[in-house]
Amino acid sequence: STRRFIVARILLMITSEGAPMMFQATKFLLLLIGLFFGGGASVLMYGFTQSALFRIVMIAGASFYIPELVVMFLAKKRKETIFLGLPDALDLMVVCVEAGLGLDQAMRKVAEEMKKSYKNIAHEFGMCNMQLQMGRARTQVLQELGARSGVDDLKSLASILIQADKFGSSIAQALRVQSEAMRTRRAQIAEEKAAKTAVKLIFPLVLFIFPSTFIVLCGPTIIELMNSPLFK
Repeated sequence: STRRFIVARILLMITSEGAPMMFQATKFLLLLIGLFFGGGASVLMYGFTQSALFRIVMIAGASFYIPELVVMFLAKKRKETIFLGLPDALDLMVVCVEAGLGLDQAMRKVAEEMKKSYKNIAHEFGMCNMQLQMGRARTQVLQELGARSGVDDLKSLASILIQADKFGSSIAQALRVQSEAMRTRRAQIAEEKAAKTAVKLIFPLVLFIFPSTFIVLCGPTIIELMNSPLFK
């Protein structure tokens, strides 16, 4: 579909070698656009005054930092999707390892099976498979997996896999323990958010619901009092 094609193109652009140069070029282009449109509008409205110059600088500065805000938002959403989908990926890796597959084949299977549900995890494991096929050391690939994503749970997973590969311990058992720990943490975060719901509801209740309820309940009484002889 068109949406998947756009998402794939954006992902390819972000992970390409020219992404930093494209990012800086986008910032410079938006700076010029902010100067042109913001400066033109400010000059037409206020003329060549100090207020117009201040508005031009503010609009240009805001336009310059828009790409950074967008990248921060995308990075936050990407980390969140990786965090939420990692326990399922580990469960699939456990099944693959216990079925007799090696770690490399299990990572490849996860990358293939999770393309539709969790694209970011599939992309990360796909990059690991590509690097392993190019002949890079598994330890280095796993270390870069944890550092590249920026997700603490994925860093912990990489460390556990490195230790299991180094000391020859059971990879399936390590993955199962890590998956249970991640699911427990995810449940704790959900419980914490649910506990904060009551506090967050106070502000909309006070600002929107209580005034309307007060008007509905007390409005007729106030109207009758205003029409009574006491107020005439």
